[in-house]
Amino acid sequence: MGLPDERYLRPRFWVALALSLPVFALAMGEMIWPELVHRLDPRVSGWLQFLLTTQVFFWSGAPFIRRWWKSLVERDTNMFTLTVTGTGAAYFYSTAALLLAPRFPDVFRGTHGVPLYFEAAAVITTIVLLGQILEQRAHAHTDLAIRALMNLAPKIAHRVDADGTERDVPVGQVKLGDLLRVRPGESIPVDGSLLDGATSIDEAMLTGEPLPIEKSAGSDVSAGTLNTTGTFTFRAERIGRDTLLAQIVRLVEQAKNSEAPIARVADRVSAIFVPFVLGIAAVTFVAWAVFGPDPGWVHGLINAVAVLIIACPCSLGLATPVALVTAIGRGAQAGVLVKDAAALERLASARILLIDKTGTLTAGQPRVIAVSPAPDFSLSSFSLSLSSSADALLTLAAAAESPSEHPLARAIVTAARERGLALPAATDFSAEPGFGVRARVDGRQVSLGRAATDSLGDERKRVDASAPATLVSVTVDGRAAGTIALADTLKPTTPAAIRELQRLGLRVVMVTGDRESTAQAVATELGLDGYHAAVTPARKQELVREHRARDAGVVFAGDGLNDAPALAAADIGIALGTGTDVAMHSAGLVLVKGDLAALVRAVHLSRATLRNIKQNLFWAFAYNFAGLPIAAGALFPFTGWLLNPMLAGVAMSLSSITVVGNALRLRRVPL
Repeated sequence: MGLPDERYLRPRFWVALALSLPVFALAMGEMIWPELVHRLDPRVSGWLQFLLTTQVFFWSGAPFIRRWWKSLVERDTNMFTLTVTGTGAAYFYSTAALLLAPRFPDVFRGTHGVPLYFEAAAVITTIVLLGQILEQRAHAHTDLAIRALMNLAPKIAHRVDADGTERDVPVGQVKLGDLLRVRPGESIPVDGSLLDGATSIDEAMLTGEPLPIEKSAGSDVSAGTLNTTGTFTFRAERIGRDTLLAQIVRLVEQAKNSEAPIARVADRVSAIFVPFVLGIAAVTFVAWAVFGPDPGWVHGLINAVAVLIIACPCSLGLATPVALVTAIGRGAQAGVLVKDAAALERLASARILLIDKTGTLTAGQPRVIAVSPAPDFSLSSFSLSLSSSADALLTLAAAAESPSEHPLARAIVTAARERGLALPAATDFSAEPGFGVRARVDGRQVSLGRAATDSLGDERKRVDASAPATLVSVTVDGRAAGTIALADTLKPTTPAAIRELQRLGLRVVMVTGDRESTAQAVATELGLDGYHAAVTPARKQELVREHRARDAGVVFAGDGLNDAPALAAADIGIALGTGTDVAMHSAGLVLVKGDLAALVRAVHLSRATLRNIKQNLFWAFAYNFAGLPIAAGALFPFTGWLLNPMLAGVAMSLSSITVVGNALRLRRVPL
């Protein structure tokens, strides 16, 4: 609601609490300590209450008074309009009764003179301060959860210098390109790429997955994750504010300041509710003054103040923001970063998901999926000690490609290393753009280039149908030696994630710039609800707008620069954290590790959050509407019950506690 943070409110609360307790004791002393009250002059008690309450009302309650004045000037009634109006009525009436008691008619006097209600002003101000601190703490909890992740990164890094010596340096002194060593049980200091060694990394703090991830040469590692086994060396590629953890903090801070549409609905309801309550208070005052028992004006004032206090929509103000900030923190723990709270809300009602292929459904890089030697390719003519002709063919091809930086060459070399094949040295290497490479390996002339025809034979039948292959032919000494098939394969978690999204009621349609045959194969393999192939970035955005015209709640998920326009145009843009910065800036949600399982978690989180907000709004209004007739004195003709303004404040605080407690359940919601 635009109030200062907890560090500003907390000392005001403690002062208010310390001063309100004696005010409460003096006002309610007849029931708490009657001997003391009988000895204390009522005028002395009144002046003590006045002095203590003045500090509470004007100093501790200063933030509320400023918001009250702003609401009047801007004609934007809110919860503070009611709070300060109610406590102000109690304070100024009691002050007038204290200063002008001799001039008050006898009907205004009780056993101990004119009744004072300083305790209502003091206690209610204290309670409202407590409610605001609870809300601010929910914000702070999100900050602490993310900053706790940042603290998982070590303060010291083991840097390996050019001469091979190792030195411990502060993480702040690590530079891009530095070689760093990590031992078992240590956290990774910055983001980078593995150079040598193999290990298992516990990435639960980023992904929510409990099992460690196997890493080898070329694998990416992130700051703050835990090295469980093995020592390795990696190159620093992102440091300081550029690390994934630092980006998480910035994204969450952005999300905290965004406001969901349902929050605006609550504001609109408050704009109607507050004048309604003010009207009820006025009618209550007049009705008691005219028709109530003597002293009617006193009863009218007391009950009008009770109406204003119990109707204070503090819980209404807490209903949405506490749920949202709690959900943002829970999402960050599960690998879902909420940049825009409105996107989190809208995702709950989304009905169609438009999704990119490369890098989103698939790994985004080629991998060897089949190696098929020619029928006359024989191991006997080679000095290589290998168990199969397929391994021999892959060894020769990888050795010849090892000097190349081409993506297909890197994929072939990676496949050989994954099989544990030792690569002989390549000499006389040459590369001709558009035609391939050639080199001398094991005394043979080896050449690789794009295959003109599919010569995979029976091996081709085992190629993943969802990934139409790029075929590379291998020749040895001018004779065809075989073919290697490469493809951009599906991510391991993609099929299960798509099935779960469809079970949740989303239609999943792929939008890709890839060719028709590839798109059709992927769509068939995954059982998608449709696809669009060979589309440009502009066309992707047009498709989003076309679907928005027909469907409510269109989600677009992608990771590339070409997806940015569509991400920005969608109702809910979801970017993969492994994608480009432009894509992440254009999206409302970011999946940290680029795993579609996180998208499933995001949908569950969104629906749980919206459900929680609706529950909070129900309880907020239930307390308000149930308490209004009691506060107005509707039960007095039948039972003789009247609601003391202080008890009304307690009832108001219970509604806020109910709302906050319900919202905090999101911290444990299963995703």
